[in-house]
Amino acid sequence: MGSTGGSTRSAPDAAERVARPKPAGREADGYAEEAAALRTGLVREIVAGGGLTDPAWRAAFEEVPRHLFVPYYYEAGDAAAAAAPPDTGTTRAGEAGTAHGTVGYTRLWRDDPHPLRRARWLAGAYADAPLATRVRDGELITSSSQPSLMARMLQALQVRDGDRVLEIGAGTGYNAALLAHRLGDAHVTTLDLDPEITEAARNHLASAGFRPAVVTGDGARGCPLHAPYDRIIATCAVASIPSAWLGQCRPDALILTPLATGLIALRVADARHAEGHFLAIPAYFVPLRGSGPPPQVPTHGLPSRPLLDDSFRFLLNVAAGHLEPVEALALWEHEGRPGRERYGVTVRGERQWAWLDDPEGAYGWPLGPPGRLEPFRGLSPGAP
Repeated sequence: MGSTGGSTRSAPDAAERVARPKPAGREADGYAEEAAALRTGLVREIVAGGGLTDPAWRAAFEEVPRHLFVPYYYEAGDAAAAAAPPDTGTTRAGEAGTAHGTVGYTRLWRDDPHPLRRARWLAGAYADAPLATRVRDGELITSSSQPSLMARMLQALQVRDGDRVLEIGAGTGYNAALLAHRLGDAHVTTLDLDPEITEAARNHLASAGFRPAVVTGDGARGCPLHAPYDRIIATCAVASIPSAWLGQCRPDALILTPLATGLIALRVADARHAEGHFLAIPAYFVPLRGSGPPPQVPTHGLPSRPLLDDSFRFLLNVAAGHLEPVEALALWEHEGRPGRERYGVTVRGERQWAWLDDPEGAYGWPLGPPGRLEPFRGLSPGAP
């Protein structure tokens, strides 16, 4: 791998990864023994599903205590209330209208006086499921991702000892802890726009014995203070690739970010050029804060059966605003109902586009807010 800026990378001290100092207050963790058993079960479940094939990442998931990062979280919908034990006194954290009605949030927390609710909180902390961790005025602000998806993303990041990683979206700090376990604190920076989120993440990390850099700032601008990076991983969805990310990467760096209900892995050539394919797995993340809502995905004129197919819904998302629904259906059927892994993204200077099979092929759609680029299809060979 090439490098810029004249910096020298070195592998993290083995003692830093294996023999971390015991954090103050850890002895008082009354859930440690039960949590360790639940954590073992979670790792076994992820491995059975084909994840955590890398021993270093498996060790991270076995040893990093997720429950310290989610001292409380929220369950959504009536199912949460129905599952609560009698006389729970559950807290309604807010309601948000959706296309299907009203969604309520019920809080589960570590210090609940009811033992059954505490047990339910701990079991949920080690379930292979996403957890809503911050709700404001009925809107989901941040969450802890599904652990099996986190494992797949971290493995897809292809880190090596000595790599410097920037995480966009600090969340609870759990993903940063996994990265720090693998690479060492000094090689990890996590960033979030909300100072309340970064402060909470910093506290959670410290309670678990990790101290990577936790920075408050605009994720779209990256973090030049600790650049250049070998890897950038985002835990929030973007509509296009922020140019600042490329500019803060070393040549041959990898950017992994949610986009259009998928995960795009971009190999960076330089500060203005990157290209890569989507991973095969679906991914639904909260949008990068400040980036605006995702584009509306029209479905008018479509039969119901294709809408049940995840690969077709992905095409509708990746080409949203640039391809009529009936055109998308015709393309999808003509091309053999392609999965996510046949799509990719190219960044060339000010232009960015998603494509099917070939960046210079017959099908391409610009990325970014509507109106930023003229819609186009059928890229000409050699187009800039």
